[in-house]
Amino acid sequence: MKPKIQLACSLVWASLACHNLIGAKAYPPPSPWQPQPEQRECLRRSLTLLNSSTPADRKTVRVLFYGQSITQQAWWKEVERYLRATYPNASLVIENRALGGHAAQLLVKTAEADLYPFQPDLLIFQVYGSHLEYENIIRRVRERTCADILLQTDHLTRDESLNEETDPAKLTPAQWDPWMNHVFLPATAAQYGACRADIHDLWKEYLKVNELKPAHLLRDGVHLNAHGEWLMAELLKAYLAPLPPKAGYDPFNEARVHTPLLALSAGQSTLRLEFTGTRADLVFKPNAPGAISVLVDGQQPSAIPELHRFTRVSAFPMSDWPVLLKIGALAPLVPEVWSLKIDASSPDGKLCHFTLRGSVTGEDGEGCSTNRFVSKSGRVVIEPGDWNVAYSVAVFKRSLPENHTATWRAVFQGADTAVPPSSASGAEACLTLAQGLSTGPHVLELRGNDLAEQIQAIRFYCPPGGSGKTGISK
Repeated sequence: MKPKIQLACSLVWASLACHNLIGAKAYPPPSPWQPQPEQRECLRRSLTLLNSSTPADRKTVRVLFYGQSITQQAWWKEVERYLRATYPNASLVIENRALGGHAAQLLVKTAEADLYPFQPDLLIFQVYGSHLEYENIIRRVRERTCADILLQTDHLTRDESLNEETDPAKLTPAQWDPWMNHVFLPATAAQYGACRADIHDLWKEYLKVNELKPAHLLRDGVHLNAHGEWLMAELLKAYLAPLPPKAGYDPFNEARVHTPLLALSAGQSTLRLEFTGTRADLVFKPNAPGAISVLVDGQQPSAIPELHRFTRVSAFPMSDWPVLLKIGALAPLVPEVWSLKIDASSPDGKLCHFTLRGSVTGEDGEGCSTNRFVSKSGRVVIEPGDWNVAYSVAVFKRSLPENHTATWRAVFQGADTAVPPSSASGAEACLTLAQGLSTGPHVLELRGNDLAEQIQAIRFYCPPGGSGKTGISK
């Protein structure tokens, strides 16, 4: 990884205040162009869900923006506005969990709490830093989710990029920016079936046509000014425009997502389904009473360790940077709130002494940030390299307050008893029964009163690599 990549990580978080793009002055539009059809085809599932939604069939589409400070800038709100205006009948769940200053080698850790558990239908992603960890993030997205992935190449920040070498055969990592944008990112997108949004070349063309330099679209050498934010949004909208329908394509029955046909009899009280996947959802019929008991592989979902996870750790004061990048566990988790009290910290944040307590587990040990910590219960493991205090102190130029307490939660991703969730008119009453299952075959068993009157559909999510075969028996 080239040292210049760290520039975006060294800028103070407080300088990243966003602009509102609405009402911005008129800028020269990009030259007429269309994204490559084969790139947009990689977004087939999410764009079909969006465009096929109707007032009576409001399909839920989960969209996640993830990356660094560039992704936190105001352009993402304009893209969100565009999605909501273009697809008004979709039930959109849109979040931005980007972390300014966190390059790929840090984001690969925070993604454990931020990215994969969100289970996006569409991931919009851009990050600087280690190309190895960049690929690790995308590989895990493919292993743990069924998301369509949109990878943004980088905007231009240097004059020399206007005339850079673009022939992949002539580029090596020694020419970091062109190698990333003309070799690594295209290859990664192709390998993992992601849509490559070619911001880099489109940005270059825009600057040349309008006789501009990269600095004309920047605030500080890296971050976008209002003009740059506008251009970023305009370029991405083209990739997210309605996709022409594809005959026979069903977003609920394709390589990654399967909705088997159910033949339930009146009064039927049990249902057994064999499936391969990592997640199972139940869609209720309108006015279903629920109270359906759930077993996965003969166990209540709450008894399956991999269905529990940790949320993002609370932030360093006056920032959104988590105090800890990642937390592990050696013992099964239970839903609870964890509190880590830092009762002593060196001024540079490199040495922190702490005590740990779980709201269910109780007092669970004490430790030091320079040593690997395993709590007495085994429910919390903290590696020395996963502390984020020293980095935060160095960037924000302030020490951690005395007796600062960091918190996070252990949460359960499933349901032992299925009850219909509240939903908007026309939207599915969909409940996740189990999320985070190991890749491989599983058995789902449901028991309840008159399942034929309650269950509209069962849906299985099978990230690439699973066979996706589903069988049904009563």
